[in-house]
Formats: sequence, C-alpha cells, structure tokens
Amino acid sequence: MEKRIVSYGRLPEEAVRIRKEVFMQEQGFQEEFDEIDGHAFHLVLFCDGDPAAVLRFWKVCPEDGWGIGRLAVRKEYRGKGLGAELLAAAGEEIRKAGGGTVRLHAQRQAQPFYEKQGYAAYGETDFDEGCPHVWMKKSLF
Repeated sequence: MEKRIVSYGRLPEEAVRIRKEVFMQEQGFQEEFDEIDGHAFHLVLFCDGDPAAVLRFWKVCPEDGWGIGRLAVRKEYRGKGLGAELLAAAGEEIRKAGGGTVRLHAQRQAQPFYEKQGYAAYGETDFDEGCPHVWMKKSLF
C-alpha cells in the first residue's frame, strides 16, 4: 500500500468527506465544523490515492502551544497505524514551526490510543455533544 500525507492550509474536500463519514454519520455528532477549520492546517493521509485519514492542527497561543483535533480514520483503514502516522507527522510540522506543547480534546474511548502516542490526560472529563472527552497534552521536546 502506497501512503502519502498531504498538508493543506485550508480545509480540503477530502477532509470534509472523511469527517462527515466518521464523526457525523458513524458517531452522530452534529456540530463537526467550526471556526478553527479556517485557520488550521489539515493533513490528509492517502492510501493508494484514496483519502483514508485526516487531522487538523493549529497555533493556540503566542508562545509554543498548539492544538490537534479531528483525527479521523475511515473504517476500512482502521487498525493499520494511520492515526499514529498522522499524529507523528503533525508533531513534526509543529516542531518545525517552533512549537513545543500540543493539546487535544480526546474522546474518552480513544484515550488509550493517545496515551500510546505519548499524550497524558489532565483535568476532568467533560462532554461534547453528550460524548465524554478528556484534555490531553504532550511535550514535543
């Protein structure tokens, strides 16, 4: 399988399709798109030319803080390490831009996945559209 990650400075149609499929159709979220999409960078991972996974990342504050969100892998591509590849690619892009700390708002059921990638949970569980989430962070240094 040939894999390729493409970075976009705008929300590409491939990312829209994947996020609608995973978050809205599969998981039932209604409020998938927000103002962050307008200033975030978007990574799309293609497998043999087919868009398979996506995430976005953006500068959160003037210091070194960055956010990562909307990591989604299409059902037929899950279990192949694509999510971990996208997180690593985003981390590398953030490091190149001078970023040192990354935060994300993970679905509680995905917490073990993010912990395997070096993220640590902090704070209390909260809810996004009724789904339990937890804040997680990682130092890139």
